[in-house]
Amino acid sequence: MTQNIYRQLQERLDKYSVGFPATESGIEITILKAMFSEQDAEMFLALTPFLEAPEAVAGRLNRPVDEVAQILADMTKRGLLFHLKKGASVKYGAIPFVHGLFEFQVKRLDKEFAKLVEEYFDSDFFHNMAKNAGGFLRTIPIKESIDVTQNIAAYDDAVEILKKQKLIVITDCICRKMRQTVETGCGKPMEACFMFGSMGQYYIDHDMGRQIDLEEGCKILRESHKAGLVTQPATAQNPGGMCNCCGDCCGVLKSLNEYPEPAKLVFSNYFAAIDEDECVGCEVCLDRCQMNALTINDDEKAVVNKERCIGCGLCVTTCPSEAVKLVLKPENELQTPPVTSADQMMNLAIKRGIQF
Repeated sequence: MTQNIYRQLQERLDKYSVGFPATESGIEITILKAMFSEQDAEMFLALTPFLEAPEAVAGRLNRPVDEVAQILADMTKRGLLFHLKKGASVKYGAIPFVHGLFEFQVKRLDKEFAKLVEEYFDSDFFHNMAKNAGGFLRTIPIKESIDVTQNIAAYDDAVEILKKQKLIVITDCICRKMRQTVETGCGKPMEACFMFGSMGQYYIDHDMGRQIDLEEGCKILRESHKAGLVTQPATAQNPGGMCNCCGDCCGVLKSLNEYPEPAKLVFSNYFAAIDEDECVGCEVCLDRCQMNALTINDDEKAVVNKERCIGCGLCVTTCPSEAVKLVLKPENELQTPPVTSADQMMNLAIKRGIQF
């Protein structure tokens, strides 16, 4: 019974977001056992990502409403479910492993659990992350890296994304925190991930983040870019969150780095180009690039590998000779993100061939 319930849970989670694949080692089951009791697993399997009131869940399970409501509330406090509060009513829903179960452990992450997740991320799971990267997170450029003559779409402008939010919450980057916990971190800024709307409220309700205003949000963006972090909102025009990621720790960027042509896997509308006449071969851009897309040739000039460049603009903003610029991709290669997070998740499921 025990092994079966956790395998069912793994198979259910594998249908959500970027998935939660089985491994030969079975480490994914060890992770689930560290998070879920058998009762938790049974309750999770009784839910879907569509939010429901405790009464609906209790009716389906033929169990007392008060008992089910208590279990749902307790699981939510431990980061095992999502909830949405409206007045006196509360609705609950199942969540993916990412973004969800893993990120919701941000305030209770210990070394033992961090080691398990790091091992899982660095083995089978990274394939899922890389292959579905474009449907999960998208790379948007640093605004200062775009030529002032170019019109940047609002959904490709991090500041404009922040301006649209009624609620901005900042939280620690779970990927950097995991790596730091097991002493393999990069040392870059920790408090660098934004959450918006109902997701932001969830983080506040469970003391996983703090509310900030637009001015502080813009300051954190500037500091993140200065530190060499890549801005990646969820792949929706109105995202539920926006991360600032590094190639050392980020599950998405780290997994993409394992592939020879990451540019084909990401959702990005720009790429970097070098003016050889202006390039002085200082190699600053090499240090800034999180995807190892830049090299120095025999003429001591920087060269961009377009198959690796994800168009973040980090190389542009620190080039002392202004030899690097971001170029908008040809019109037939431009992508428009889905409008809502629900559209994003549906598109991701279709891409993965998942049917519910």
